[in-house]
Amino acid sequence: MKDLLLALAALIIIVFAFINTVKYFFKRYTIFEYERGLLYTGGKFVKILPPGQYVICTFTSYITEIDIRPRFETITGQEVISSDGVTIKISMGAKYEITDPHVAVNKVQYYQGEFYLLMQMALREIVGNTKIDEIIEKRNILGEKLIENASKKVEEIGLKILSADIKDIMFPGDLKKIFCQVVK
Repeated sequence: MKDLLLALAALIIIVFAFINTVKYFFKRYTIFEYERGLLYTGGKFVKILPPGQYVICTFTSYITEIDIRPRFETITGQEVISSDGVTIKISMGAKYEITDPHVAVNKVQYYQGEFYLLMQMALREIVGNTKIDEIIEKRNILGEKLIENASKKVEEIGLKILSADIKDIMFPGDLKKIFCQVVK
């Protein structure tokens, strides 16, 4: 009887030791509804995982969770010269979402920074090709032009532009006074 109790105690200790050891070899990931998981095995991308729970071997595999909810980026005041040579400071807001997490994470190092730069360059291009009068009169149309001009490049990094709007147009001190006089 004593030998049976010792054997049972040893078996329980071995089982607990095995469970604690296995815990270090495997990890459970929960991917929420607003996320997608990128599964890497041996350092190589394998597939995009939908929401759910996954258990993987930590020695060979890794999961990176990516939040795919829409995001808002503010392109702060950029000094740009219009086609008629007027320098203005213009800022905009853009809303985007991740459409392909694999491309967004693996094609560029920092997709948020890349998006910011692409929108900034599109804004500069549009303002640089537009006269100051048109910019002021049709500022709501500039957002549509921004989406049109930047969409293809943004899609190449796994993102989609949902909206883009001009927030502020600021003139340098002298021009501000001149435009106020013209309006009066």
